[in-house]
Amino acid sequence: MKYMTAEPFRIKVVEPIRKSTKEQRQKWLKEAQYNSFRLKAEQVYIDCITDSGTCAMSQNQWAAMFHGDESYAGSSSFYRLEESVKDVFGMPYLQPTHQGRAADYIMSQIYCRPGTYAIGNMHFDTFRGNAEILGAIPVDFAIEEGQDASSEYHPFKGNIDIEKMNQLIKDKGPENICVVIITITCNNNGGQPVSLENIRQVSELAGKYNIPVVIDSARLAENAWFIKQREPGYENKSIKEITREIFSYCETATMSSKKDGLVNMGGLFVTRNHDVFLKANQLAIVHEGFITYGGMSGRDMDALAVGLQEACDEQYLEYRINQVKYLGDLLKERGIPIIEPTGGHGVYVDGRRFFPHIPQHQFPSQRLVCALYEEAGVRAVELGACAFGTKDKETGEPIWPKLETMRIAISRRVYTDSHMQVIANALGDIYENRDQYKGMKLVYEGPILSLRHFTAGFELL
Repeated sequence: MKYMTAEPFRIKVVEPIRKSTKEQRQKWLKEAQYNSFRLKAEQVYIDCITDSGTCAMSQNQWAAMFHGDESYAGSSSFYRLEESVKDVFGMPYLQPTHQGRAADYIMSQIYCRPGTYAIGNMHFDTFRGNAEILGAIPVDFAIEEGQDASSEYHPFKGNIDIEKMNQLIKDKGPENICVVIITITCNNNGGQPVSLENIRQVSELAGKYNIPVVIDSARLAENAWFIKQREPGYENKSIKEITREIFSYCETATMSSKKDGLVNMGGLFVTRNHDVFLKANQLAIVHEGFITYGGMSGRDMDALAVGLQEACDEQYLEYRINQVKYLGDLLKERGIPIIEPTGGHGVYVDGRRFFPHIPQHQFPSQRLVCALYEEAGVRAVELGACAFGTKDKETGEPIWPKLETMRIAISRRVYTDSHMQVIANALGDIYENRDQYKGMKLVYEGPILSLRHFTAGFELL
């Protein structure tokens, strides 16, 4: 294997991407109110706004799509997907959804109650939006190392703080804890993994009080890879042996299949509780489609059935994780402050340390997103004051998140190391001239505070 360090695939189809001038990008950015979500895809050179649904599918996935059965009920594509899901998750009941946030919606409708607490390592924006609408209170209990962008190496920064979880249960009463959600990998703090030991401890503590455990499993294979590499006793386990053990500790799992399902659209709601499954069926029929397609076409279900298997391939995962690490190493060589160690799906730049002269209320990470696009046509996303800032319900005063980052999400099987070099060189040049940049003013939020980064508008100061 000494020389076999390149991508474990050959490129068969290519998609042209457009180059542009800095003057054009500045004009487009101003028209978009300095929000990268509002840019047109054709205005972007390297797109790192998300790793969701942006992957390149394999020849086997494309071939599987020709087997797609578009029957409204009882589609054979569903049963092929069900078999693949059982193989990876080791759980009996599957409800497909059109994408992950639909599975999130179903899950929150089943588990969340007004005034109760939802414990998590770090809840992502889509669940927060559902919780906000339902009146549930999401709390983040990632370990301290996971909430400090400048903290030293820890192999599992996505872990839940067991002591804090236990204390909240005692303070509020177990009847007021509606659910515990473990997100693997933890998106908000760098795609950091969760250890199996921690998952087991969380499950045992929750089980003691009959609190259901849900695993948000969008990046299940990447998390399993980190367990195999970093957690003693798992170095000789296969990826699927690890995933099955992970899900043995939860009642339900949700998945945006657009990540480790290696597809462009689709979601999963998987459970071992038959009563929960029946509730999910009813919600899916009303909001998604019939039970055996749930908002997905037969073609998409067949592609996902294959994609789940490919995501668990160790040669693929080695390439995937190492490409993200390669970008992180390039940035560190230029002195750029990032969350370490690099996670599974992207590199997170610490906006506070990158722009120490820009206060958090002037959105330093959003300014960095704009600077990167202006400089090189690279689209990233802010995960800081805009995305995760909240307001005190009584005073209306802003509450700023502990982490202030720009995420550079790497699409699966899409970009080469040359693209990583472009990103690193652009950020390096911006960093050398960082004192020249000023902050931003938020001029529009949108209707849902916890999802405002999708629709927000800014002005340059």
